[in-house]
Amino acid sequence: MTLWLAAGLFLASIVITLGACALFTNGIEWFGKRRNISEGAIGSVFAAVGTTLPETSIPLVAICFGTGKEGTEVGLGAILGAPFMLSTLVLPVLAFLLLLYARLGKREAAFKLDYHEVRVDLLFFLGAYAIALGCGFVASRPVHYLAAALLMASYVYYMRLKFSAAADGGSELEPLIFAPRRAVPSYVMIAMQGVVGLAGLAAGAHLFVTAAKSIAEVLHVSPLILALLIAPLATELPEMSNSFLWLYRKKDTLAVGNVTGAMVFQGTFPVSIGLIGTDWSLASSAMTTMGLALIAAGAGVLQLLWGGHWRPWLLGGGVALYLGYTASLYLYGF
Repeated sequence: MTLWLAAGLFLASIVITLGACALFTNGIEWFGKRRNISEGAIGSVFAAVGTTLPETSIPLVAICFGTGKEGTEVGLGAILGAPFMLSTLVLPVLAFLLLLYARLGKREAAFKLDYHEVRVDLLFFLGAYAIALGCGFVASRPVHYLAAALLMASYVYYMRLKFSAAADGGSELEPLIFAPRRAVPSYVMIAMQGVVGLAGLAAGAHLFVTAAKSIAEVLHVSPLILALLIAPLATELPEMSNSFLWLYRKKDTLAVGNVTGAMVFQGTFPVSIGLIGTDWSLASSAMTTMGLALIAAGAGVLQLLWGGHWRPWLLGGGVALYLGYTASLYLYGF
């Protein structure tokens, strides 16, 4: 396969994945709205799971249906790259945008959040991802299987906590894409849109895996490195675009919950797939991203313990971890 054809497939996979994700996310948000579920659960569970499906579908396809070491590396890169980018890039960019919106007079320069919920999200992520990192030092398959079961159970418990919260007034949603003129779309239309979105996510994931492996072969780039940086950058666009818009509309619970909820999901379910479907033999570059993600999330928790709230300028400093790691890859290949 030529480089141009592989690049075309890569771009097509991004377009298909993002379009499908928009359909699915919009649909599950309406489902949550119609079921009178709290805004926190909609942001941290429904929206987060919907927008993380691209990252989840990529490792599922690469690990379960791929062949050879390259497929495994693409899968592991997609699993580990997403939490790294969410914690070291997306959250800091949210902080920078908050300051920018405040400078433009669009809103105040402070997050309006239930910081208890944020702390719960980050602590769940820290616990789960620390277990995943620890498994990288242990070659025992039974230990990996046990860790995978523990991570899946912890996410079920996390969802139970979120859904047990009292329903609030919620916020206005964009019209259902499949029924733009209906003030309250039917469950049938919501379900149809969700099914189409899932099918598109699967198709986009297949295209991405094919394109990533081809580009890596042509450019002689490690598929793991390619997936660690490029896959999350493409597939995190739904989280980023949704959160940026919600932040502008002063819907901070949805904006931040979409990101921290995605971190919890990414640190449990996709990691479990990797623990079960691979030997979880991680390269130093992969383990470095895991350590940096833990540092970034830990710094966020420390801020809450220190002052009870986030200081946007301090939260934004986490981007130095992402930029520093990217620069080290470019300069030293690590």
